[in-house]
Parts: sequence; structure tokens; C-alpha cells
Amino acid sequence: CGEIVKQGEIIPAHCPSKAFVDLNTGCWYHEYTDYVIAKGLMNGMDKTHFAPEGNLTRGMLVTTLYRLAGEPEVTEPATFTDVAQGRYYTDAVAWAEDLGIAKGMTATAFQPEGTVTRQQAATFLYRYVTEYLKVEPTQGADLSVYKDSDKISGFAKDAVAWATAEGLFEGFPDNTMQPRGTLTRAQMAKMLQTARELA
Repeated sequence: CGEIVKQGEIIPAHCPSKAFVDLNTGCWYHEYTDYVIAKGLMNGMDKTHFAPEGNLTRGMLVTTLYRLAGEPEVTEPATFTDVAQGRYYTDAVAWAEDLGIAKGMTATAFQPEGTVTRQQAATFLYRYVTEYLKVEPTQGADLSVYKDSDKISGFAKDAVAWATAEGLFEGFPDNTMQPRGTLTRAQMAKMLQTARELA
């Protein structure tokens, strides 16, 4: 992957990120995109484009968690009226709903094509780690240091504090958390690798 190795170290056989023309192996996300591509947790938007700065959808996020869990058997379909059969996220949403990892935007709509906010992503991952993996959460970070901490929704405060403490989230240079900002695919790649290490 373009890294300098010491004498005696094994040179990496390949670089998964190089399969995509829009992935820069010199960028901060390189380690994380290599990981999620190699593990089959995230695919490209097409054969040559990963779209690292593209927005993550709710369907994509739940699908990555489903793959992280090893794609368990699904016995009951999702109850949401906007989750059609035969889509790439169909089984993932049904699995996540059954375990309480993912909840709908309304009682009947999951909005799988809707974009994911940073606080929503933290909440999904928090539920995955605590409810599915049964891992005791660490003490959350003090979010009051961020100028926009008051923008974090009540449902997400514990999750965002936990995600920040675990290194899944970092604040921005302007000292904001931007909890309602959209999550990019590259940011999700980082969150997935970090979440895998918590298991």
C-alpha cells in the first residue's frame, strides 16, 4: 500500500483501495478503506468508484453492520413499508430491526435511501456493540467541550459520548461535533474498523 517496510517485514501483496480510481492512498482514510474492502464490509458504488466523500445512506449503514455480524440468518421480514424485497439492504434491515439496532424514522418508514447523520450512525453502532455484541460501554466523553454540543439530540447523547470516547468520532478543527451533519462513506470505514476492534 505504498508504506515503507523494515528489513524482514513482509511486503503487502496488494492494496484493495487501488481498485478504485477515486481512492487516494495518501489520504487519512487509506487504512480504513483497505480494511473494509478486504473484509467485504463495504463495496464500491461501481467497479471503479468507492465515493469516499459520498453520503452514507441508512440502508448502507445497516448493511455494513449486518456484514460485520457475519450476515446471520433472517427469519422474519422487516415491518417497514418502504423496505422492498430483493434489495441489497432487505435482510440487513430486517435483522437490525429484530434486534433493536435500527429503528425507523416513523412507525412504518425506515427511509433506507435517506442519508445518515453522524449522531444516527453513532446510535446504530452503539446499539450494535452494546445490544448485539453485549459489550459493556466505556464511560462517555465530555461533550460540553464542543461548541455545538447542544445540537445533539436526546436519543443520541449517550451514543455520541461513547463513540467519541472510543475514538469512532473526532471533533472538527473549529471545535464542533456536527452531530446532525451527514456521515461520509470514508468516515463509516473508519467507524467500522474501530468497532471491529471493540468486539
